[in-house]
Amino acid sequence: MNEDRLLEKITYNPRIFNGKPIVKGRRLAVEHVLGMLASGDTAETILEGYPWLEMEDIQACIAYAHRIVAHERIEPIFQETGT
Repeated sequence: MNEDRLLEKITYNPRIFNGKPIVKGRRLAVEHVLGMLASGDTAETILEGYPWLEMEDIQACIAYAHRIVAHERIEPIFQETGT
């Protein structure tokens, strides 16, 4: 499944988690899935804990994060150092 198709699985609802991105049709925030992956959980472990979730939902969360950081730019901030 290509990235655009995966991203169709991500949506938001202002009444759920204050409008944070969620897996479409579920009350599961993208950030929660990403947090589990970041803490070392495997996709298989997540699917065991959330049996109604599909592998494509996890891939969609990763694709969403990729899309966000792909457009992110960080400007360096220079601070004076004391001598």
